[in-house]
Amino acid sequence: MNIFKRLFKVGQAEAHNVVDKLEDPIKMSEQAIRDLKKDLATAMQSFAEVKAIAIRMERDKNTYSLQAQDWERKAVLLLEKAQSGQMTVDQAEKLAREALVQKDDCLKKATEAEVNHQKQTEMVDKLAIQIDKLKKTVQQQENDLITLKARAKTASSMKKINRQLSSIDSSSTLNMLERMKQKVDEDETLAQAYAELEGINTNLDQQINQALNESDTKGDQLLQELKAKMLNK
Repeated sequence: MNIFKRLFKVGQAEAHNVVDKLEDPIKMSEQAIRDLKKDLATAMQSFAEVKAIAIRMERDKNTYSLQAQDWERKAVLLLEKAQSGQMTVDQAEKLAREALVQKDDCLKKATEAEVNHQKQTEMVDKLAIQIDKLKKTVQQQENDLITLKARAKTASSMKKINRQLSSIDSSSTLNMLERMKQKVDEDETLAQAYAELEGINTNLDQQINQALNESDTKGDQLLQELKAKMLNK
């Protein structure tokens, strides 16, 4: 049963490995960041174009305003010439009316340009906010990618370790350790037996030597007693 479980785990791990190769989270994240940067570049280009239009509209408004002032100045000069007798009143008023019509047309264009400029400025501001959000998103994704790479490296190391552990037969390992323990116990017991046997042999030698020494001493004593007895005769 344990073997089948291990085989199932190995097969499951291999299946996950195939999925990992097809959908590498690191590569997918890097591609997502590249796409975001492309979107950011496109947005920046659009922002520059919209900003340029806003600047041009403001410039047009100022130009039309200056032209309106100039047409009014010309109308005043024409009327002044009529008053000074340099030209007839009818001619001066006719030209002055035409100048004032041009002035009014310029004022209308200036007003229209101002309205368009306001709308364009609002669009520029909105784009600026969106671009700022996109920049923050790119930065956040890059920071997350750094964290993801670290996590992926750790996960890869853990996967290798777990794969190695799953390939180890725990029952056979335990049996081997138990046999080694028994072997050590047997060696220790045998060593103790040899030590005790050596002790027995040593005691036997000591007893024999002691007995021999005692016999020699007793013989010497008897010899001395015999010699003393002979001298007394």
